Amino acid sequence: MSGVFNFTFVPWFRSVAPYIHMHRGKTIVIGVPGEAIAAGKLGNIAQDLALIQSMGVQIVLVHGFRPQVNEQLRAKGYEPHFYKGTRVTDSVALDCALEAAGQLRYEVEAAFSQGLPNTPMAGATVRVISGNFLTARPVGIVDGVDYQHSGLVRKVDATAIQTMLDGGAMVLLSPLGFSPTGEAFNLTMENVATEVASELHADKLIFLTDNGGIRLRPMDPPGDDNPVDTELPLAYAESLLSQLPPAEKPSDMGFHLQYCVTACKNGVERSHIVPYLVDGSILLEIYTHDGIGSMVVDEKLESLREATIEDVGGILQLIEPFEKDGTLVKRSRTEIERDADHYTIIEHDGVIFGCAALYPYPEDGTGEMASVTVSPQVQGQGDGDKLLRRIEQRARAMGLKSIFVLTTRTMHWFIKRGFTVVDPSWLPEARKRKYNWDRKSLVLVKKLQ
Repeated sequence: MSGVFNFTFVPWFRSVAPYIHMHRGKTIVIGVPGEAIAAGKLGNIAQDLALIQSMGVQIVLVHGFRPQVNEQLRAKGYEPHFYKGTRVTDSVALDCALEAAGQLRYEVEAAFSQGLPNTPMAGATVRVISGNFLTARPVGIVDGVDYQHSGLVRKVDATAIQTMLDGGAMVLLSPLGFSPTGEAFNLTMENVATEVASELHADKLIFLTDNGGIRLRPMDPPGDDNPVDTELPLAYAESLLSQLPPAEKPSDMGFHLQYCVTACKNGVERSHIVPYLVDGSILLEIYTHDGIGSMVVDEKLESLREATIEDVGGILQLIEPFEKDGTLVKRSRTEIERDADHYTIIEHDGVIFGCAALYPYPEDGTGEMASVTVSPQVQGQGDGDKLLRRIEQRARAMGLKSIFVLTTRTMHWFIKRGFTVVDPSWLPEARKRKYNWDRKSLVLVKKLQ
């Protein structure tokens, strides 16, 4: 039994180690909605965050309280009132918000104080610090609707928060802020988390949500046949937002995406939308290659996009040395021009540094990933992984169940990323007829989830 355990645990732990090193010393802001706490997920979330902090990550936790405030209001005989997705906070609702914030702060602090033996919190020492780190301003009157005590973040005391983080504490923020005159305002968890991440120049902003990400076909209803888009470049996320209907509820597809886009535009390199209904989702998102939710990435001078006919010259220049040394099969300019829309490219400051093509075989439910190339100047910086993820996204969007590659020299790179070697007889009939038996290329296949 121990042999089987060793066989599974040791490779898994080794595969996680690079991500542990990568995130040590980084700052992550995590938005936990009141719905997750109401669903009984706080205990496991606290355990996971304590583990992440023990690996050297600085954490700011922002909790929400929508359902808790609604429950308090109804208990007092009032109905919640929203306009365009934002709560109209009268004096009764503000009292409910203050009560809910106090109760939830107590629950969160209690969750991080558990240290029973034989539990994930054993030996963990997590100091949770809260404070008046936020200055707020009123939303005001919109379309004739007076939001009263509903507010927006005016200023974040980033210096004080950073001091707490540097001292080894986890900072807990409630969605409440105060004006310079001491007036309290009800904020939203999403607004607070976004503003705090922006002011801290956090490395990541993570929202736990019930829908768990942006679907590859966002206009279609969610389902097993419409998987989550794991990586969205900032430009694509902005374009998608402009196509989606206005998001007013947390369950709307674009609701959290709009905050992720804002954070990335304000200097947060990566913003994530992760399902709280999946146990350990934060760990899966941070410490595995593909993650489990959707990530919006600010790629700055780098652009990951589908190629056009204007890119053919750059693609030819990139792949020519690899064709000469036999790493790639030679393709003519005419062929690449004809198939330009099959290619995905990575360009840095207008220069193409990587490419890959997808040739679908829809009748067989698979597609070939071909001409995978990264310039020697940038190898080892993750561009190959980005190309692979985009090709996988394109394949899933086409309804393909797998992708395959033919290679003579880079087998181990693909195996490390989930491909397995199969016999050439596995190939679709149309591709098998073009297989070069003299070249003896290995065929590797990756199933798409």
